Amino acid sequence: MPSRRITLDLPEEMGDDLTRIAEAFALGNLNEAALIGLSEWIARRKSELDDRDPDQRYFINEALDQLATRKKD
Repeated sequence: MPSRRITLDLPEEMGDDLTRIAEAFALGNLNEAALIGLSEWIARRKSELDDRDPDQRYFINEALDQLATRKKD
């Protein structure tokens, strides 16, 4: 499956918070928690766009859809 790689430089405090959240919710490591957080953020923004103008919809890519489905199970 094609993917895109991005590199994020997080402030130390944000990285520490994300690590604590990942551990508390058994989300895996910092990278997996960040991907889940990004997926949820995109889904919320998508809903806002869908509500605003149906012609300007933003679709979550297949990988994020699969991740969201897998995490629900």
